[in-house]
Amino acid sequence: MEAAQIALLAFVQGITEFLPISSSAHLILAPLLFGYELQGLAFDVAVHVGTLAAVVTYFRRELTAMAIALTASIARRRIDSADARLGWMIVLATVPVLVLGLPLKGVLEFLRGDDRLAALVIAGTTIGFGLLLWVADLRGRRSRDEYSVRLRDALFIGVLQAVAIIPGTSRSGITITAGLLLGLTRQAASRFSFLLSIPTILMAGGLETMELIGSEGPVDWTSLWLGGLLSFVVAYATIHLFLALIERVSMLPFVLYRLALGALILFLVL
Repeated sequence: MEAAQIALLAFVQGITEFLPISSSAHLILAPLLFGYELQGLAFDVAVHVGTLAAVVTYFRRELTAMAIALTASIARRRIDSADARLGWMIVLATVPVLVLGLPLKGVLEFLRGDDRLAALVIAGTTIGFGLLLWVADLRGRRSRDEYSVRLRDALFIGVLQAVAIIPGTSRSGITITAGLLLGLTRQAASRFSFLLSIPTILMAGGLETMELIGSEGPVDWTSLWLGGLLSFVVAYATIHLFLALIERVSMLPFVLYRLALGALILFLVL
């Protein structure tokens, strides 16, 4: 891979994995605009590892506290701390992906066989779920933090996260939307979404790695290391800046961006 292509795709993955603007929409748009071939599976794994390392590093204190609290709650057979409750809600919200992932993955495999149809679906979901994010931001009470998430809240967020397997939905976008609809603040909805991304990215990366192990062909390790490292740096900076600014700027800029992005994809493929 060329250095410019590595930088572009790693930057796209690093910034769009956590912003509510759909990484799949950008990854299909980049080759259309710049004439690159779609990146291989090995590069996908590398940039996923980079974004996973970024979110784990950023939330290392919260993850440590949750791990200790979860261990204690298992030993005591009761949930007696906010950290333990949040940890269990993250676990619970991951379950719908395990249950619904395989059926919805069939939709993804079907779309992979028709690039034009995939582009149209991505444009539609980018616009449609962007408008839903706008409604949630306008109508949400924004009065709760992530530690107040209850069992039914976690299941609701988890079910909507499973829908994000459909390209263009945006995993972070749909989970933030769900959090806002439940009355979480913008920052709380975003923090819960980012914490929830850890097991989700880990599972997705694991599946891609299994596919990669079964494939044949040479591996460009230099491209993989550079892509992974750059996606880590960009993703870490994205998380930090997004959480610092989101209560002040609202979701409207991201909604407008999604509408423009969806319209651009439609223009390019129709």
